[in-house]
Amino acid sequence: MRFILLDKVTELVPGEKISSVKALSLGEEYLADHFPTFPVLPGVMMLEALVQSAAMLVRVTNNFSQSVIVMREARNIKYKSFVKPGNILRMELVAKKIEAGESSFVGSGYVDDTPTVEARLKLKHFNLSEQNADWAEVDERIIIEMKHRAKLVGACQD
Repeated sequence: MRFILLDKVTELVPGEKISSVKALSLGEEYLADHFPTFPVLPGVMMLEALVQSAAMLVRVTNNFSQSVIVMREARNIKYKSFVKPGNILRMELVAKKIEAGESSFVGSGYVDDTPTVEARLKLKHFNLSEQNADWAEVDERIIIEMKHRAKLVGACQD
């Protein structure tokens, strides 16, 4: 994962919902190429921030049992406003379903009380070793790293 778009988890109810934030600074690498004279968070990065927050909820809910969580589908995406350097993007996601191999969410992003993005997401989760047993060690390393990140952003205590 090249860009980490989840700075802090402010609320997490396993299996139900997550609230998180991303503070956008002018030093973000992707701002240099995206409207250099009018730096704003690209829409695809707003969507990715929602996906990363949803993935954190899945990881905690499923006790970090899968190493890989990817977006399978995004629907009804609506971009409503810009996120500029100095803004804090607040993400709110509600789980519709979280199972062993897939999940679905309704999510929104806000700057203060101004809506910036809305989407319906479906995620797929799995372990690499399901396709190739030789990848079990890679699964373990990814899960260790994701547990570490979860602690750093306040998603879990263990």
